[in-house]
Amino acid sequence: MKTLVYLHGFISSPASRKAVMLGDYVRGQAPGLRVVVPALHHRPAQAVSQVQWHCLGRNPADLTLVGSSLGGFYATVVAEKVGCKAVVVNPAVHPQHLFERHIGPQENLYTKERFELTREHVAELAALDPPAITRPERYWLLAETADEVLDYREAVAYYEGAFHSIVQGGDHGFASFPEFIPDLVAWALGSDHQSLAK
Repeated sequence: MKTLVYLHGFISSPASRKAVMLGDYVRGQAPGLRVVVPALHHRPAQAVSQVQWHCLGRNPADLTLVGSSLGGFYATVVAEKVGCKAVVVNPAVHPQHLFERHIGPQENLYTKERFELTREHVAELAALDPPAITRPERYWLLAETADEVLDYREAVAYYEGAFHSIVQGGDHGFASFPEFIPDLVAWALGSDHQSLAK
């Protein structure tokens, strides 16, 4: 069965807006697609292990990862390991550099779980970071130019050769996400990018 694994961002959860919208759409419009939305651990190495566990035993051709922000980084790490497709939404590129500036107490926006962001988190991100993507045709970058957290141009450069959908304006939450859900689901079900081009 075709499977889509949605990966939420830092201090987020499966209750996030994009995860809920995607799950609702699939249940109503694409019952042949299985959606998995794990609650990712705040430690990067554990989060990646969780994602890999959900990929076990699945044919990479039937698997699509969709990740937002830090989830986009995790989607890239795992796609490089297992050879599946990945949709990255305002993804964090080389997130260890961003996280160095935010070491200290954190609180999950949904669960209210509190933890300390440490240099060990940063070191785990650095150890996981792929220097480059190896098969750009497996990736689809969705980015909005007014992302207030990340510079979309870093993602454009890193995902060079991938399919790009760059939206003017927006925000880090990727305000235009609902417009892309039907095409995203179609790609997970096997459509090629040419057939999705507007």
